[in-house]
Amino acid sequence: MEMQEGRKGVPSLLSSQGECIASNITQLIGWTPLIELKNIAKKDGIAARLVGKIEPYQPLSSVKDRSALRLIEDAEERGLISPGITTLAGVTSGNLGIGVAFVAAQKGYKFIAVMPAKLSIDKQILLRYLGVEVILVDPALNGFKGILDRVEQLKKDMENVFVIDQFTNPANPDAHFRWTGPEIWKDTAGKVDIFVAASGSGGTVTGVGRYLKMKNPSIKLICVEPAESAVISGGEPAFHNIQGIGPGFIPEILDRSQIDEIVTVTTQEAMDMARRLAREEGLLVGISSGANAAAILKASSSIIFSQTLL
Repeated sequence: MEMQEGRKGVPSLLSSQGECIASNITQLIGWTPLIELKNIAKKDGIAARLVGKIEPYQPLSSVKDRSALRLIEDAEERGLISPGITTLAGVTSGNLGIGVAFVAAQKGYKFIAVMPAKLSIDKQILLRYLGVEVILVDPALNGFKGILDRVEQLKKDMENVFVIDQFTNPANPDAHFRWTGPEIWKDTAGKVDIFVAASGSGGTVTGVGRYLKMKNPSIKLICVEPAESAVISGGEPAFHNIQGIGPGFIPEILDRSQIDEIVTVTTQEAMDMARRLAREEGLLVGISSGANAAAILKASSSIIFSQTLL
């Protein structure tokens, strides 16, 4: 696999000697900044260095923008899809769908998003604004399987449908092996000791984990999941409100062999930490980011002064 330093994103424009104009919105995906969480670390008496990667700097404000781009690019490279001919379809709770929506719009694809009803109403509105056809399925009817069945029905009812499946497609973690991991390694000068990531599809934790452990096998990888639905830890699937993580099953692409520790976080803990990040660090982030930060604090008892957590 060709190794890269990561996607250049906005910095590639700023470093240009000529015009600083992106050719299209996908050029802006990647290379988000790192920031120290000094106020929270000080207040909680944590001597180690806590660092966050600010993925809201992505074009549509989510790490899923990276996965969306790579999933579509990979299908194009393999000759599986063509603009104006292929209809993209996929299951989403919101952010992956939004990422696919703006990349599809730029490239000229129609996109159909299948979503659980009564979930992420704001994201449903945004998807429709981006020109996406949104199909809502009641999860009370056959659970997640019922949602997947609706996507399969689309393939039977329509011609030239390609399913964007973030849970099984290796292109998802590949986005983070190619881009996110190298960015973290370069921007920390290789001085990262522990990487913490919540698992939804498993793409980020798998891709970044593989890259960082390739560079330094001693790096510790902590996977975060909802305490109410701790499936990776061996628990039973159950309802929780940390949208974007904890789908209730173990995704095919999640490489559990890379994971050194699993930390569970309740919905309330994630919400409380998201508020703390806003009020103490000035960072407006979602509840899944709150879960990541809460997990860092839970794991802090084993952290030594010289370590960097991200």
